[in-house]
Amino acid sequence: MSREKETRRSLAMIRSQTLERAQGNAGNVLAKSKKSSWGWKGKGRDEDLLDETDFFTTTDFHKLTDAEVYLRFNTNESLGLTKAEAERRFKTNGPNTLTARKPNYLKKVLGYLFGGFCSILWLGVITFIICWRPPLSDPPNITNLALAIVVLFVILLQAGFSAFQDFSTAKVMSSIMDMIPADCHVIRDGQLIKIPASELVVGDRVHLSLGNKVPADMRLLQASNDTRFDRAVLTGESEAIEASVVATDDNFLESKNIAFMGTHVVQGSCVGVVVLKGNDTLMGRINKLTTGRKEKKTIIQREITRFIQIIITLTVVLISIITIAWIAWLHRVYPNFMSVASLLVTLMGCIIAFIPEGVPVCISLTLLMIARRMRENDILPKALSTVETLGCVNVICSDKTGTLTENKMHVTNVAFLDHESTPDDVRSRIKKGTQSPIDLPQPSDDHLLLSIHQLQLATLLCNNAKFDTETKHLPLSERKVLGDATDSALLRFSAYVSDTAALASCFERTHEIPFNSRNKWMMSVYQGSAQQPQVIKTLFGSNMMSAEKKAANEKDDMLVFVKGAPDVLFPHCTSYLAASNKTGPQPLTAEWSRELSRIQQAWSRRGQRVLMLCKGRYSPYLAEHNLSAAGPSTSNAVQEELSRQGLQELCIIGLVGIMDPPRPEIRETIKACRDAGSRFFMVTGDFGLTAAAIAKQIGLFSSEREPHTYEHIMDPTTDKSKNAIESENVFGEDLERYETGRPRYREGTSLVLTGTDLTKLNPGEWDLVCTYEEIVFARTSPEQKLRIVTEFQQRDGVVAVTGDGVNDAPALKAADVGVAVVTGSDVAIEAADLILLGGFDSIPAAIRLGRLAFQNLQKVIGYLLPAGSWSEVWPVLINVFLGTPLTLSSFLMVVICCFTDAIPCTALVMEQEEFNLLSLKPRNPKKEHLITLKIYSQSYFFIGTMMTFFCNMFLFLYIYEYTGLSFQDLVFTFGNIPEDKLALRGISVGDFNSIWVNNGQCVCFVTLVILQWGNILSVRNRRESILRADPFRKERRNLWLFLGILLSFLIAILVTETPGIQTLMLTGSVPIKYWLLPIPCAVFIIMADEARKLIAKAFPKSIIARIAW
Repeated sequence: MSREKETRRSLAMIRSQTLERAQGNAGNVLAKSKKSSWGWKGKGRDEDLLDETDFFTTTDFHKLTDAEVYLRFNTNESLGLTKAEAERRFKTNGPNTLTARKPNYLKKVLGYLFGGFCSILWLGVITFIICWRPPLSDPPNITNLALAIVVLFVILLQAGFSAFQDFSTAKVMSSIMDMIPADCHVIRDGQLIKIPASELVVGDRVHLSLGNKVPADMRLLQASNDTRFDRAVLTGESEAIEASVVATDDNFLESKNIAFMGTHVVQGSCVGVVVLKGNDTLMGRINKLTTGRKEKKTIIQREITRFIQIIITLTVVLISIITIAWIAWLHRVYPNFMSVASLLVTLMGCIIAFIPEGVPVCISLTLLMIARRMRENDILPKALSTVETLGCVNVICSDKTGTLTENKMHVTNVAFLDHESTPDDVRSRIKKGTQSPIDLPQPSDDHLLLSIHQLQLATLLCNNAKFDTETKHLPLSERKVLGDATDSALLRFSAYVSDTAALASCFERTHEIPFNSRNKWMMSVYQGSAQQPQVIKTLFGSNMMSAEKKAANEKDDMLVFVKGAPDVLFPHCTSYLAASNKTGPQPLTAEWSRELSRIQQAWSRRGQRVLMLCKGRYSPYLAEHNLSAAGPSTSNAVQEELSRQGLQELCIIGLVGIMDPPRPEIRETIKACRDAGSRFFMVTGDFGLTAAAIAKQIGLFSSEREPHTYEHIMDPTTDKSKNAIESENVFGEDLERYETGRPRYREGTSLVLTGTDLTKLNPGEWDLVCTYEEIVFARTSPEQKLRIVTEFQQRDGVVAVTGDGVNDAPALKAADVGVAVVTGSDVAIEAADLILLGGFDSIPAAIRLGRLAFQNLQKVIGYLLPAGSWSEVWPVLINVFLGTPLTLSSFLMVVICCFTDAIPCTALVMEQEEFNLLSLKPRNPKKEHLITLKIYSQSYFFIGTMMTFFCNMFLFLYIYEYTGLSFQDLVFTFGNIPEDKLALRGISVGDFNSIWVNNGQCVCFVTLVILQWGNILSVRNRRESILRADPFRKERRNLWLFLGILLSFLIAILVTETPGIQTLMLTGSVPIKYWLLPIPCAVFIIMADEARKLIAKAFPKSIIARIAW
């Protein structure tokens, strides 16, 4: 069961049992729990659930009034906690963190000892022990017992490495996760400051806004009308839960005035007091009850499983052939040649030889090393399995704001419908019209000045950004702003044109509907302050309410400010504010509507984000009447009434153009991603023209031609501009032969689609959309972003999504690789697989490293197969079917697989890229696997065949030199060695089998070890010559290879020259001559592979080039 499901199950039990206890049914609950309690000593899990039930039954934080909350937690409504008090509570109660669940060490140890390949090795241990004593070996064969001990040692060695690897991986990933920011805004000593979430204490007053992750269990005291929490992490409910500031249920877990740790704010903003933290929270209590998550297999894990299945299949085929041959023919015709014990030992040796014991080690080392390199490139992978998936990415969907751009917005243009200006001009006009920067607007001011003040107020008050109190004394450009980039730009603009301190204090906010990705507008409602009630009346009308008036009548209105995209708000507008000396709002005629459209399009074509600022009216009296007539008042009803009234007959105050400069590195990043074969798309909520203009600035649109639109999808023959599609032949033959999901479909063709267009597309039209090389998706909602991802995935796309906002989270979660910016929202960071700490230019580096991981693993397999698989099979086949002595013993097979091959192959994971990996097209995981026929042919039929020939040749050469028996004398003997020829050298058959054959096997073993030196030096370069890519030069330096070679050489000496091993494992000394003879053969292997690479380069269409791996 996954961790999410278990979490929800635990929460459901707690909630239901809390309710039952509240209703007096505790006895039944206890009875049910005892029946299902786990069989461990002490308390069962369900009894633990009852403890949590007791706690939540007695918890009354949700029922307290605001005053009681402040009193119980000894905190102040406006000042919060003092710094000294917060530090005292932190020292007393500890950090706000969840205690990590203690691992099941017994289960882990069993996994290390019996998991993976170890289960096969245990089968070998059992088989060797069975073959040690009678009835299979009489007298007992001590060598088989020694083999069992050797394999047992290998098991312990692998288990130890797995344990160490788990420890080091956990340590690396822990350090990576520690670098992910987890901050929150709290009131301390009356100031809003940012602190790490781990430093929160009970009683802290926390401010939450859109995109924040709730850092602790909180009792809500203030909440905007549209505040919503996503509790899916706890309950699995897809619908967001509305917030309340009063208790909505007797059950603490059901009351909507509690924000639970780990949930997310997906709409609105709120303020709450921390009532539970760390392990005391609901999340913390469930954390103690939930079991571990069963992880889904990643692409690389599936590839390894496929490789192992192929190897096991080949092994089964091999041992089946040998077993059938032994039963049907060999044992009947030559009963003394191979006993049952010899057969079992031989078969088990083959099985162990076929299993690539070095692969799991190399996979873990490769992914861990790549993860470390990514961290050096300012990329944090949240899971090692994500590393390799990056190499398969062929579609990148990127958000615009904060991802492709710097998210450092500033206002560049200001306009009334009848007058365009700049912030500098506005600033100069205010200076001319006022005696002092802090002067308030007066009825005697000219109309233009009053209009400018209205625009300034709209940017200031329809805004949730604030200057950080710690930097407020600094110059405006150096001040830090708490809030999103758009609000920050408007706040800086209002502060730039004139001092807003005196003006802002004249208004009090009463209601708010924050911006969200669905509405695409923000609304705030104000009344005049009790101290300066005349300012709101001077600027916006005499019937504007102020705080001094307690009850509203039907003539009193509150001031509504709305900001949003012009195309979104325009249908709600009926008038506009003129900058000329015309008094009062002017009717919004068709002429002025065209002027509005002209300004928007002109600014958008320059890459500016255009916002329209409007004013309206809200009647509390009318609202109260409507709400009372509709029934019980709820936050939803209040919000709907506010939206209905606030959007009626809006008056356009003015427009502002905001520029968000593209990241300086983004043009090269897009080019690098495209060179790597990954198509790069923009998915944004911005206006289509703005997005298209930015796309041209950053090189996402490579042509100056006008991009295609939805009309071209509806009718591919549409020719709206002079660049005829037919002349490009993009809808002709190319459309019929494109490969779904792969890049390089329609080069030079760009497309702009809006969210409205997406709702009209059918599957066939999506097929056509997915053939474009350059796409901008504009005015998209979170649901549409998610659909874009799934549509490309359904067409074999491996999709990476980059983003930083709440609206990006669904797409980030659904993508094959989700990439969040470290400065983004908590929701986005939570949903992502990778986190960018630095510039966006690290994306190509991540793709490069993902491909390097895959290629290095292929090189590891290409190194292990020739000696550890192919060359070890042939001695058995020659022995069984040709009747010669066994040329390689089971012990030496185990040594090659587990030691002399496994150690050098780990050096291959340190290899740098051989060539520019970004020049390759992305790998299709459904077609291009870790192990392919090309790798098998290279490893088995090319390198493996040469190695098999040389090692067997030197064995028979050694036997001929020292015993006089040639290969022809030994073939088809099946144990009947020609004694007469041996007698000429004074050698008995017993001595021949116990001395010369054993020594010959060591010659074969040493030859394979040395030939692997040539193999490792050739396999590290799949394309490049060793003369150009040697392991010494800086670009491809890998001195670890020589350490691996040295260790394998020392192991070979240890095995063949140690007297104890010679006696126990039937090995023997190898003459120095046979240590030297394989060296030129290893050089020959290098030269043969060099010739293959040369032919493949010179004749790219030749058979050799086509089968080159």
